[in-house]
This record gives sequence, C-alpha cells and structure tokens, in this order.
Amino acid sequence: MRAALTEAEKARQAGEVPIGAVLVLNGNVIGTGFNQPIFAHDPTAHAEVVAMRAAAAALGNYRLTDATLYVTVEPCLMCVGAMVHARIRLLVYGAAEPKAGALHSMTNAHELPGLNHRLTTLGGVLEQDSRDLLQAFFRERREGP
Repeated sequence: MRAALTEAEKARQAGEVPIGAVLVLNGNVIGTGFNQPIFAHDPTAHAEVVAMRAAAAALGNYRLTDATLYVTVEPCLMCVGAMVHARIRLLVYGAAEPKAGALHSMTNAHELPGLNHRLTTLGGVLEQDSRDLLQAFFRERREGP
C-alpha cells in the first residue's frame, strides 16, 4: 500500500486527484498507476485502470488471475467492473469513497449476482494516510495559489 501512496503522490504533483494503484503477482509488482484523466484526456485513466493496463501489457494477457491490486481509495463502478473482467483475486484499498465507492460505500458492485468472478476485498489499509493525502489536495485546491 505504501507503493500505491507513492503513486498517489505522483498524481497530486501532476494536479490530478491523488489516487494510486499497484498490482502485485507472486510478490512482484507487475503494474503501477496513478490518476491521470486530465493529463491523458481520458475519462478511463483512473489509477486502477492504468495499473491494470500496465500489468496486462507486461504479462501479455488481459487476465490478471491471482493478482492483488492495492489502491489508495475505494474504487468506482467502472474500475470494479474492469477488475472483475481482469479476474483480480484480491483488492486492498485505503480510504472509503462515500460518494462513488462501488465496493461498500455506494454499492457492492463486486457481489452482483450475474458476475462470473468474485473479488475478495480488504479495506481500511493505511486508511488515514490515504485520506490525509486526499484532504490535503482538496484543501489546497480550495485555498488556491
């Protein structure tokens, strides 16, 4: 999760919402990502999707079976859907996202009956560090230069 926080800091430095993700398989980092929809002009360039794209390219396979994804904030509906399609085994996240979190906060998207894959989730890991980074970012944005 500390590596995901490092990725989130990269997003903050780029002026993006500070969310970071790291994908691990068999103890090895296979993909990293940070939020970059503004920079990339891509609404799908969330940290989780960027990390999954990098991992899929590194493995030469869109299926990321048995991988663990660490992300600093509870993922949105789009990202949870991508995780299901990628067959992520375990998702570990830091802070809950009350407005758009699709694992426990807004909905339990990973538990929908028609899905052919189930994610295991673990939330609250380095939660305060993740929350502090987000809150500092938005405080700085409100206060301006």
